[in-house]
Amino acid sequence: MKIPESSFANIYKGMALIADPIHQYACFTVPADKGGEEKTEKDLLDSPWLQRLRRIYQLQSARWVYPAAEHTRFQHALGTMHVAGEFARSLYPSLREICADLPSEGYIEELLRLAGLLHDVGHGPYGHFFDDHFLDRYGITHEDLGRGIIIRKLGRIIRNIRRSPRGPFAPGEELDPRHVAYLIKMPGEDREAAPRWLPLLRQLFSGIYTVDNLDYVQRDAFMTGVSLDMVDIARIRYYSFFTEAGLTLHEAGLSALRRFLNARLNLYANVYFHRTTRALDLHLQEIFRETMEMLCPGDPREDLEAYERLDEWRLFETVQRWADHGEPRQKTLGREWRRLYSRQVKWKMSYSTEISVETVQKGTSFAAAGDYEEQVRRRLPKSLRNIALRVDLATQDPRPINPMAQTDKRINVFNPALGVTSQEPLREIYRFIPARIVHFRVFTMNHAHDAAVAAAAEKALADPPAASRTNI
Repeated sequence: MKIPESSFANIYKGMALIADPIHQYACFTVPADKGGEEKTEKDLLDSPWLQRLRRIYQLQSARWVYPAAEHTRFQHALGTMHVAGEFARSLYPSLREICADLPSEGYIEELLRLAGLLHDVGHGPYGHFFDDHFLDRYGITHEDLGRGIIIRKLGRIIRNIRRSPRGPFAPGEELDPRHVAYLIKMPGEDREAAPRWLPLLRQLFSGIYTVDNLDYVQRDAFMTGVSLDMVDIARIRYYSFFTEAGLTLHEAGLSALRRFLNARLNLYANVYFHRTTRALDLHLQEIFRETMEMLCPGDPREDLEAYERLDEWRLFETVQRWADHGEPRQKTLGREWRRLYSRQVKWKMSYSTEISVETVQKGTSFAAAGDYEEQVRRRLPKSLRNIALRVDLATQDPRPINPMAQTDKRINVFNPALGVTSQEPLREIYRFIPARIVHFRVFTMNHAHDAAVAAAAEKALADPPAASRTNI
C-alpha cells in the first residue's frame, strides 16, 4: 500500500546541509525541483567567485606557525552566512517595530545571509595583506572589489533568488545586489539614499560584534588549536535587538560580550601577533608589493576576469617558476618566496616585551615603529648601528578587524532597571578584560647581537621618541 506523502516532508525540498566543525550544521538553499530554473544559494556557492575562496587561506602567515590552520576564506564565508541567518531570525521582530517599510522576514534573512556569504568575495592573495600592501596604491580595499563583484558578476543570480531557508519572499519582492554590496562596506562613504533598515542591518557587519568576527574568532581558534574562553554566540544573539538607537545589547548580555572580546584579544596575542607570524610578515612586506605589481599590473576593478584567476595557488605556481626561469628581478623575488614557503624565517627576534594597552589607548603615547627603530639604532654601539634591524609594534594595525582599533567605538546597552538605552564606550568595557597588551619586538637577521639590541631597546623604551598619534 502506498502511504500518502506527508506535507512535513516538503520542508526538506530545496534545502541541503553542510557539516561544519564550528556550527555543527549549516543549511543552504538548493533548487526545489530538478531541472528547474530556480536560482538559490547553491548557484552562488558553485560560482567561480566563491570557489576561488577555497584557494585563499584564512590566515596569511599564522598557518606556517600552526600546522592545522589550513582553513580558507570559503569555509569562513559559509560560517558567516550561517551566523547572519541566525541573527536575522532573532532580530527581525524588533527591527519590524521601528521600520514600517521593512520587507518580509524571508527577504531580510536572505539579504543578511548573502552579505555574510559574500563579505570576503573580493579578497586577494594573503587577505588583508593584499589590501595593505597592494590595493592601497589605488585607494581601495577588498570590500570595494567585493562590491563590484557582487553587482557586476553575481547580480543576476542574486536578483533571481526568491526564498531563504525560512521561506519565500513576499510577492513582488526582489533582492537588490546593491543592498548586499552596501552591507559589506564600512560606513562613511555612502553617496546614495538607503531605506532606514539597511544602515541598521549594516551594524551587524561593522559593529563591535559582527557576524564576521563571531565566526572567525571561533574558527581560527579551533583550527589553530588555541584554547579560548567560552564564546557564547547564542547568548549574545538572544540579548541583541534593535531600538531607535540602533543595534542594542541588553545588559544581561554584557558578560557574554566581555568573554567574546577577551577571546578575540587572546587570539590576536597568541595567533595573529605571534612572534613568528610577525617575523614572516616582515619578510612578506619586502617582496609582496613588487610581486603583485607583476602579477596584477593595473587596478583590479578594471579587469575582474583576470582578478578571478588571482589566488594563492596561482601565486605559488608563478613564483616557483620565477625562481628558476624568470628574469633577473623575478628570479630574486622567486627565491625569496621559495625561502618563505620553505619556512626559512629571515627575521629573528632579538628582544620582546609586553606593555599595557592602557598606554596605547591614550592615543598619543606610542610613536611609530620606524621612530623606535631610529632610537634603538642610536643607542647601539657604533660598530652595530648599521645592522639590519626592524621594530614591530603588534597593536599598530589599522585594519578594522583589529579590536585594538575599536577602542573609541560605542555600543548601545539597554538597562532593564531604568528602562533606558545608553551608549557605552568600548574603552570602558575593555577595562574588565585582562588580555590588553602591546607586543614590542625588535627583529634582526641573527642572534649574534641580542644582548646589545636588548639593552638598546630598553633604553629606547625608557626614553621614547616624541609622542605621536597612533593608528589605534
